[in-house]
Amino acid sequence: MIRYKKYQVTGENSPLKGLWYARPVIEETFDIERLAKHMSKHNTPYSAGVIKGVLADMVSCIKELILDGKNVKLDDLAIFSVGIVSKQGASSATDFSLANNVKGLKLRSRATGELSNAQINLEGQLKEASPYAVEGGDSGNAPGGSGGNDGDENENPLG
Repeated sequence: MIRYKKYQVTGENSPLKGLWYARPVIEETFDIERLAKHMSKHNTPYSAGVIKGVLADMVSCIKELILDGKNVKLDDLAIFSVGIVSKQGASSATDFSLANNVKGLKLRSRATGELSNAQINLEGQLKEASPYAVEGGDSGNAPGGSGGNDGDENENPLG
C-alpha cells in the first residue's frame, strides 16, 4: 500500500501555483544491511552477511560501469544509466562547449520487465496517509498536508 499526502504548489513563478497534487509518503528507507537482513528471511541458505557483501559489491560495480558510460540492467527492476543535465542549448555545434552548455551529470533509472510503470499502475494501491483537515479554507498550512512543495519550486508534480 502506497500512502500519500496532498500538497499545494506554492512557488511564486510556477504555472502550477495553487494547484493540489498527491505526493507519496516514504516511511522508511532500507540500506544495504537492512535489505540483506530482509532478503535472508526469504527461505535462502545465505546469511544476511553474505547477502550484504554481494549487494555491496554489486553497488560498487554498478557505479563503476555507469561512470564508464555503460547502462546496467537489473531484470524486472530498472536500467541504470548516466544522464547529462544541460544549462542551455547552443545555437550551433561550433558554439557548443561543456562549460557553457552542460550543468552536470545525473543518475537515471527506468523501470524494466515486470516492474514497468504500467505494472505498478495495475498493482499499486494508494491510500491517503492522513485525512487533510481544512481550516478556514484551502490554506497550504492546514494540519495534515505538507503546506508546500518541500522547497522544489521546479518540480513537475505531473511527472
